[in-house]
Amino acid sequence: MAALQFPSTLFKTQKWMDDYSASDMRCGDLTEAQLKSHYRLDYISDRVDPYTLTRRSSMDRPQSMFCCNLRSQGEKITRQQCAIILFDEFRSLSRKFSLYGPYSHLIEKMITHMQNGNGTPFRDVSLDRALKDHILNDSTKNSTVLRIRDTLKKYIIWEDKKYPKNYKDELRKNILEGKLPKFDRFQDNFNGMGITVHDTWATHITMKSLHVDNDRFQAVVHFKVQDHFGLDNDDILKTKFSQFHFFRIWFVLQRYNQFGFKPFLTNMETTVEITGGRNDSKK
Repeated sequence: MAALQFPSTLFKTQKWMDDYSASDMRCGDLTEAQLKSHYRLDYISDRVDPYTLTRRSSMDRPQSMFCCNLRSQGEKITRQQCAIILFDEFRSLSRKFSLYGPYSHLIEKMITHMQNGNGTPFRDVSLDRALKDHILNDSTKNSTVLRIRDTLKKYIIWEDKKYPKNYKDELRKNILEGKLPKFDRFQDNFNGMGITVHDTWATHITMKSLHVDNDRFQAVVHFKVQDHFGLDNDDILKTKFSQFHFFRIWFVLQRYNQFGFKPFLTNMETTVEITGGRNDSKK
């Protein structure tokens, strides 16, 4: 039986990498009238009114975010000044979602990238480290690493020290039946990863090598994960998002045709080592 050759792609999500046509990658496509009538985005910021390009005072704040009372006119500002103020408020409001930990700085860094990066992809060593920590520390039955390990143990031909090519699809199926690395755990609500990544868009998993000897194996597996730093219509229409000025500002900066700041691809990669043995008990 032929052996599996490496590197070998074990798994790809149905969603594509580098998918700029995705709904959350749109920008500058909505008018003031659409934002107000369909998305109920009348009151956006406590600091400025992006529609009239005026500064706000405390007297301007409505009792409810959905209130549309006539408000006093403040100091006129330029569209560029308005965008700068909104991005500063955007960063300030992000802190409640990233209270602690080694990744808490990432959301402000990514907001600044949206402001200045013109839609270019984003990479950061902290994202790669967060991905690796998540993969290695996932001890649930749906863990991708544990599912790869158990599949290798089951189908390796130990006498020939190889994994049969005919059983490659077993790896894909077992990965699919588990849960891919996502930052939707309880702690991700506070450590900065839930607001920067949360769910992910596309994942590719590649086995770079497999060494079998003395009834033990060592596999080197590469994870490439991509997310979109952008909001789509469904996001802002959900009350759990629209109630926060943080998301209202984000949506207007991205989708309002007078701003149109580009969302971007968030790229993460890491390589992990998976080891096991022929006589290991299943945990």
